[in-house]
Amino acid sequence: MQILVAFASSNRVVIDQHFGAASAFAIHEIGADSARLVEVAQFIETAMDGHEGKLDAKIALLDGCAAVFTEAVGASAIQRLLAKGVQPVKVEGGTTIDSVIEMLQNELRDGPTGWLAKAVKKGMPKGDD
Repeated sequence: MQILVAFASSNRVVIDQHFGAASAFAIHEIGADSARLVEVAQFIETAMDGHEGKLDAKIALLDGCAAVFTEAVGASAIQRLLAKGVQPVKVEGGTTIDSVIEMLQNELRDGPTGWLAKAVKKGMPKGDD
């Protein structure tokens, strides 16, 4: 089972961006024993000014992702992400992408819980539950 996970990161190493003002997302395909970078999307710099329109492209980009890891995310973005089936996950600034990938791989091997279990179940072909 593979899931797509996005990371709000300016350098593809650490999670260091606020969702709404993120300049880039690194999207990884993660399985219990593998992980690979599948896409990097960069955005022009935008201020955290409360304008919702700038979220549209970011939320559209994350279509198909199980989660997005970010330093911070606003309430309206959370609602919109959840409506798209994308779990927003807030982490401490400076958390490395590799450490989160390792944590997710361990959870996939040990039996996922919470949002990860829902994402895995959603990704399974019908009739395999």
